[in-house]
Amino acid sequence: MSSFEYRLNRKREEMRSLFTRLYGSDEALDDLIMVMREYYIKRSDELKALDEAREKDPLWYRRGDMLGLTMYSDLFSQGLKGLKDRVDYLNRLSLKYLHLMPLLKMPEKDNDGGYAVEDFFTVDPRFGTNEDLAALTEELRKHGISLCLDFVMNHTASTHEWARRAEAGDERYQDYYMCFSDRTYPDEYEKTTPEVFPATAPGNFIWNDKMKKWVLSSFYPYQWDLNYRNPEVLREMLRSALHLANLGVEVFRLDAVPYIWKQLGTTSRNLPEVHLIVRLMRLVLETVCPSVILKGEVVMAPKELKAYFGTPEAPECHLLYNVSLMVNFWSALASQDVRLLDHMAEDILSMEDHCSFVNYIRCHDDIGWGLDEDYERKIGIDPLKHKIFLYRFYEGAFRGSYSLGQLYNYDEASLDARSCGTTASLCGIESGRNHFDDELIEKGVKRDMLMHAALYSFRGFPMLSSGDEIGQLNDWSYMNDPARALDSRNIHRSRFNWDNEAKAERGEGYEGEIFSGILTFDRIRKTDPCFAPEAKVTTWKSHSDGVFSIRRTVNGRDMLCVMNFRDSVEHVHYDYFMGDYSDVFTGRTVNPGNGFDLEPYEYLYLVQDSQAFSSSF
Repeated sequence: MSSFEYRLNRKREEMRSLFTRLYGSDEALDDLIMVMREYYIKRSDELKALDEAREKDPLWYRRGDMLGLTMYSDLFSQGLKGLKDRVDYLNRLSLKYLHLMPLLKMPEKDNDGGYAVEDFFTVDPRFGTNEDLAALTEELRKHGISLCLDFVMNHTASTHEWARRAEAGDERYQDYYMCFSDRTYPDEYEKTTPEVFPATAPGNFIWNDKMKKWVLSSFYPYQWDLNYRNPEVLREMLRSALHLANLGVEVFRLDAVPYIWKQLGTTSRNLPEVHLIVRLMRLVLETVCPSVILKGEVVMAPKELKAYFGTPEAPECHLLYNVSLMVNFWSALASQDVRLLDHMAEDILSMEDHCSFVNYIRCHDDIGWGLDEDYERKIGIDPLKHKIFLYRFYEGAFRGSYSLGQLYNYDEASLDARSCGTTASLCGIESGRNHFDDELIEKGVKRDMLMHAALYSFRGFPMLSSGDEIGQLNDWSYMNDPARALDSRNIHRSRFNWDNEAKAERGEGYEGEIFSGILTFDRIRKTDPCFAPEAKVTTWKSHSDGVFSIRRTVNGRDMLCVMNFRDSVEHVHYDYFMGDYSDVFTGRTVNPGNGFDLEPYEYLYLVQDSQAFSSSF
């Protein structure tokens, strides 16, 4: 019996049950199993060997040596072939995980940065070919690096073959989407379903004159929502996932997954059927290619995230994006107040052991100010005023701000807006450079390193945004390009600066200081036992609202990570931490129980002197 048949026999009954709950019967399951068997047969011996290795090491993605990087392959290295030639650089960063921004075939214009997919089976010629992708994943595997790609589940481009056939009148493909001849359904749907982009893409439906029908389009008009009530859609989307897995993709980031099931009378977000589909997708991958894992993009409050992990008995996503951590980091830095960050961290860290996150300071997208408004009110913060302060601060429009960023999706009616910019520019390094002020630059570097210290201390694994490791600044030239000028996110979607990378490698300037700091954080995570996957991670009170503290404990060994988010000296003390502790970075010795001072933006990773580790720095 093949490995596939053995796995299928163990999972078939649950798959049958899920199909019946979704579609009222399991008639369509046999067609899906045929697709699964087809792609297992096509799967290379090398990838099947990886499957077997990962089955013996199922928590490989939770090890302390995991470090991720996200990038646009064309901006980093002129596409997939160029990236393959730069794998030595990724190795120097000790990467284990590389997330490439969307690179499947997309329209020339109106493609939402690749999130409007025209063909799920083909790499866009702007980035390379399918053969280039397979060659890249093979090279990455040699160095122990897993490739992550976005899997856009909710919609296709309006130029996708399915959409073109629907427009031509093919009713089969019209049923791949949600198309209506009159406004009866759309009007009912609009009553309870919020708009994603009310200012720039109002309404959830567009009129298609070729079909003479209304089409559900939750995001932009050129992105048509798929109809997962049709089992053919689920089967064909899983076919495309298996195709990409056979090209060597090891992680799928499930884009906009909460939106994929629609139901009148609801918000059509996070419905039970979404979880049935994600669970089914995991079973399919575990049967055909168990080395492949799922990462959910779920932009919700921490208390609502847990459902997307499923349960230990019926797990769904292996990983989730920790978007709340990013937002609360930046809020704490601007306000010099960690109370919201503490509260959010407690929610995340109280989740069960099977809940694991990818943590980051910046990503390809904007910073959307989705903070816990109920808790803000509880501690005396006006949520709207705080949001306005934050996006004005990071725009550099607030008096005393050191930051240089831009607004994204400003809504005059609601006063909502998001923020864009590279980490270095938002932390003040660009402002210091503009003023030829070394002191301002150095303070910006301290903020940058503080943010990374907080990132690396957290449960889960850190993911860097390409360029942040060398302190890359904003690229304002996007405003001179008509094709890019209307999207302010392009300010941080800039071409990787290899001249600055060379400076960083030589240890020169702020680039070298940041690069060296990132490598040091990584070495500590890889060598200190407190970053083992079984370590218990909790927040700890510092008795200062400006200092964020994480405690990591494993096998009797303690590490206390303390980060001062204020531009002032803060006195802290930690109950129950008695005796001398030393900082693994500098060797500084303090007694947390008696209290000690932290300089502005200072961070320490403290271990007891009696437990000093040989790889401390």
